[in-house]
Amino acid sequence: MLAGRMVVVGGGTAGWMTAAALAHKFAGTPARITLVESAEIGTVGVGEATIPHIRHFNATLGIDEADFLAATKGTYKLGIEFVDWGRKGDSYVHPFAEFGAPIGGVPFHQLWCAAREAGAFEAYSLPIQAARRGRFRRPDGDPYNYAYQFDAGLYAKFLRGYAEARGVVRREGKVVDVALDGESGFVRSVLLESGEALEADLFIDCSGFRGLLIEQALHTGYEEWTHWLPCDRAIALPCANAGPIAPLTRATAQDAGWIWRIPLQHRTGNGHVYASGFTSDEDALRTLLGAIAAPPMADPNRLRFVTGKRRRQWVGNVVAIGLSSGFLEPLESTSIHLIQLAIGRLLDLFPTRDWDPLDAAEFNRLMALEYERVRDFLILHYHCTERDDSEFWRHCRNMRLPDSLAYKLALFRERGVVVQYREGSFLEPSWLAVYLGQHVTPRHCDPRAGGAGAAAAMAAMRTRIAALAEAMPAHEAALGMPA
Repeated sequence: MLAGRMVVVGGGTAGWMTAAALAHKFAGTPARITLVESAEIGTVGVGEATIPHIRHFNATLGIDEADFLAATKGTYKLGIEFVDWGRKGDSYVHPFAEFGAPIGGVPFHQLWCAAREAGAFEAYSLPIQAARRGRFRRPDGDPYNYAYQFDAGLYAKFLRGYAEARGVVRREGKVVDVALDGESGFVRSVLLESGEALEADLFIDCSGFRGLLIEQALHTGYEEWTHWLPCDRAIALPCANAGPIAPLTRATAQDAGWIWRIPLQHRTGNGHVYASGFTSDEDALRTLLGAIAAPPMADPNRLRFVTGKRRRQWVGNVVAIGLSSGFLEPLESTSIHLIQLAIGRLLDLFPTRDWDPLDAAEFNRLMALEYERVRDFLILHYHCTERDDSEFWRHCRNMRLPDSLAYKLALFRERGVVVQYREGSFLEPSWLAVYLGQHVTPRHCDPRAGGAGAAAAMAAMRTRIAALAEAMPAHEAALGMPA
């Protein structure tokens, strides 16, 4: 294993997550880890929502949950509520848990689709019922998971303290040039504005959309996906909390995109993700201002992006992590998850002094699959809609799908079968939440569904779940916040 000099270019969430993980991995070795960032260059970080995998990342680093929540003003998250996606007036939740339980070997969703009169699908999800009531309790024998909502800037600050306490050296400065080795094509050093050159064996590019190393120096190329995901701009705007703090992230569909709402302990993060080809920047801001629940606490932060990924995310001795590797809009809270995945893959395939090209090839293969799987899941939300009230939604309804998604969707529509990808972060319950939440129902159910006793068993499930949710403490109480 190569445990020499490592330079992380860029801070923010990606940079400090990477530095913290490297510091933990190489504790007690001669490895030298340097992170270079400039206070003059802002980061994209706004209020961030996550999926449950972040708990494993924090636990691996030995981070205490209470300390983390206090430092990041974090809240618990039981799922994502989608409003107005399938039809105007809709509301469904994508939870981190199974729905119901099989009966007689028949998958629960098949039973529910056959019954038709068995109540709302979400009535069979404990985390959804808890979230709808504004309640939270850590799982105690009940099979569900949870994630967090937190201030990404504060998380980066928290991880900076963790990393520096374990030997990571932060260098202030802007990278103005990159020196390449004429023979290998590897990056030899990065030149700072001060004139100092930082040499390293391994460089991790966390420089954001610019991709200072992976793109500007190595010209990797970019695979664009805006023909499937046309949103290309966002406006972030925090406001004060208004009312109870929900253990849910909310995504509300608009005429040309959607608005996020992420409740934290000290504020609510809001933002409008939209397609500039279907609305103006001015109208997008007006839409956002009309949707927030309290006066803004800052000026609007405007972002432009191109959905897609680098053609290769590991080239030579440079590994791109975070926005430098690609961008998928935060509809399913996957931004930090993709950072975490890349860090994990890098540590699993960490280069030796021989620099075996198979390490980079396998990293690139796995990360490409992850990006494509998330891409497909995001496209599903846009395509499976009955809305035709704007040009944007008509475009999404009629777009041609990637073959991987078209096959998956066709099989569910026909038989209710959820095709499992070999790799990918979203499992069967996630797909079911969106399919059924957006009115995609199978034409034919499992022939074993609807047997005697199923209705009574399903009613008992609903009753038990409602009682368990009602008995949970309020979300604020679980956080230790004053009533």
